[in-house]
Amino acid sequence: MIRLMQRRTIVSSGLCLALIAGSLVFNSDSALGETVRPKAATPAAPAVARPANAAATVSDPRLPGYNSDRNAYFGDLHVHTKLSYDAYIFNVRGSPDDAYRFARGETIGHAGGFDIRLAGGPLDFVAVTDHSEYLGAMEEAARPESPLSRLPIMAGMFSPDPKQINAAFNRFVAASRSNEVPAEMRDPKIAGRAWKEIQDAAARNNQPGHFTTLVGYEYTSAPDGKNLHRNVIFRTAKVPGLPFTRLNSPDPEDLWREMDKWRGQGIESLAIPHNSNGSDGLMFQTTRLNGTPMDQVYADLRRRNEPLAEIDQIKGSSDTHPSLSPNDEWANFEIMESYIGSATRVTKFAGGYVRDALKAGIVMQEQKGFNPFKFGVIGSSDTHNAAPGSVEEPNFFSKVGRSDSTPELRGSVPPGGARSWDGVTIDPALGTARYQYWGAAGLAGVWAEQNTREAIYAALHRKETFATSGPRIRVRFFASYDYPANLASRNDVVSQAYAHGVTMGGDLLPSRGKAPSFLVWGLRDPRSGYLQRAQIIKGWVENGVAKERVFDVACSDHLPLNTTTWRCPDNGATVNTATCEVAKTRGDVELRTLWTDPTFDPKQRAFYYVRILENPSCRWSTWDAIRNGTPPNPALPKTITERAWSTPIWYEPRH
Repeated sequence: MIRLMQRRTIVSSGLCLALIAGSLVFNSDSALGETVRPKAATPAAPAVARPANAAATVSDPRLPGYNSDRNAYFGDLHVHTKLSYDAYIFNVRGSPDDAYRFARGETIGHAGGFDIRLAGGPLDFVAVTDHSEYLGAMEEAARPESPLSRLPIMAGMFSPDPKQINAAFNRFVAASRSNEVPAEMRDPKIAGRAWKEIQDAAARNNQPGHFTTLVGYEYTSAPDGKNLHRNVIFRTAKVPGLPFTRLNSPDPEDLWREMDKWRGQGIESLAIPHNSNGSDGLMFQTTRLNGTPMDQVYADLRRRNEPLAEIDQIKGSSDTHPSLSPNDEWANFEIMESYIGSATRVTKFAGGYVRDALKAGIVMQEQKGFNPFKFGVIGSSDTHNAAPGSVEEPNFFSKVGRSDSTPELRGSVPPGGARSWDGVTIDPALGTARYQYWGAAGLAGVWAEQNTREAIYAALHRKETFATSGPRIRVRFFASYDYPANLASRNDVVSQAYAHGVTMGGDLLPSRGKAPSFLVWGLRDPRSGYLQRAQIIKGWVENGVAKERVFDVACSDHLPLNTTTWRCPDNGATVNTATCEVAKTRGDVELRTLWTDPTFDPKQRAFYYVRILENPSCRWSTWDAIRNGTPPNPALPKTITERAWSTPIWYEPRH
């Protein structure tokens, strides 16, 4: 295992700032602050490694910063502006252009009447993904001269009062779910104008080599309130005349079929489901939506169009739930147990979380010969403030415009100017009980040769992706039967890892008489906490049943790894919740190791993915309380263990 001990020197160096922009390769040279030169093209992987859903080789011109060993880029693929009906109800007036300006580090206005700006530096790529249902119609209805303004449903729709906003939102959502929204709100001319605004803004703001915009939208299906939302991301500026929406069909299968039709017309796209945690088990259920069995055709359709899932965002983590992973001490992370947009409680967690779906998928592969859930992971924000990447705990201004724009409205400080929480009750008309459980998360990470649409999309398509809960933690993950024992300490570690193995998103086939080794590598965000441990989550099939286990594989602070329990000792990192000051002498800048699974059985189908954990730090709600001079809300966690997840590598035995 390799650790960097010169923490303070590295954190303050200009090179670390360059690393944040994703401009240098993530290998031992760059981590130690030395110049990195692009290497020769990566050789093909050996026969035992098979890339999953590999996209075409990147062919756009090589721009400054091009790296054949690939750079880490951070972005947000889930962003709403005034063109989304709900954001407009929330008093948000930021445009797609405003969203891209914010992502590049500029200041924009917030619906609460103050200015907002990223504290953590610009993002590398962004997609504006406004709701395709009633796209642009709410903004149109707010114009007194528009016929839409005279529709009865518009009465009281545009109040600045938080209670009235919440009531208006609930009323419109109820009308939408019961198909009672007037047909005029679905006028294709209005949607077409808004769709063009989205495309034009993406074209204006795309800066190849520096900042990438991707055209996209959100498909917002929620049968009986159970979340089946997807973000649809397009590879190029060639897109359909109008989005395919839930109003066309609430069944995602029909969306995927439409995407196949687009592909036949030269329009390439992918869909990314999100908030499976609010689906009540529906997102990854093991039958089709209509209740019939899945088959190979279904699995191929889903995997072809849906190579990724969003594992973390403002409305909670969808990695796993404590009831599904009782032996995972870190499973209880930013858990939200209600439906999306309502207080209805989730009752079924199986089928609603990523790890559970990955396990269900390998069981289906084992028993039926197909796996519909072989996807990678990203994070994103789901901001409705036209503010991509607004996921910083000390700088969190929440999600839904005016409705949760103050600490009191989002439940992090006592209401009415009270100085303590004694006798405090939450007003259900404000929605505060829901807002206080939202998190400052997350971001999408990709490994790509350069910052262009083609390269970013190719990384998404081949699933060489990772997710973070907000900090810009970098994660690399490779597997092979042929890595040298000193791989983790070599200067050419990345080129060797690509040349002789498979990276995240790929399949590892069996090799007679050998067990694979896994290269795990995490690098901290210089603006966030130090790293405390690196873990591998393994899922496998044993006697027809899916099982899971969490292995610590690298410990901070030179602490010894217990290879009986596969746990690191506590590194002693602390956080003062009265000031949010953290221990600066605990944790590492980098965790890197080559690990072999001691439980590997060549006959057992399995997947592996990485989770990197930071030292504890203050949650956004605690930061709010400190600034207000009042105690943190006792119903909420005071601290958070920020983290990052890699896309899995799948081990595929021959049967």
